[in-house]
Amino acid sequence: MEYFAENCVFYMPRGSTSRGDRYVGKTEVRAGLAKRFEGIPDVHYGNDKHWVCGDFGVSEWTLTGTSASGKKIEVRGVDLLEFAEGKIIRKDSFWKILE
Repeated sequence: MEYFAENCVFYMPRGSTSRGDRYVGKTEVRAGLAKRFEGIPDVHYGNDKHWVCGDFGVSEWTLTGTSASGKKIEVRGVDLLEFAEGKIIRKDSFWKILE
């Protein structure tokens, strides 16, 4: 959480709106990230690449793990990041959906 600004915003890849669930501020973002680990206790991010251009960045990765219900998960995704004064002010996560 030290990389996040106090007034950060985090958009999850899933949620009740087309933008995904939204968490505002470090306390809410921490709780949102904790849900990820509760839902996928053995979550692992690998096969990653990251780059930054000015105040924007991209983190590309493969998430693997097992859901709390026992389902194996492997998805490709990206985080779009926005920075201010060296801290993340916006993180917007996207996953590829397999059918």
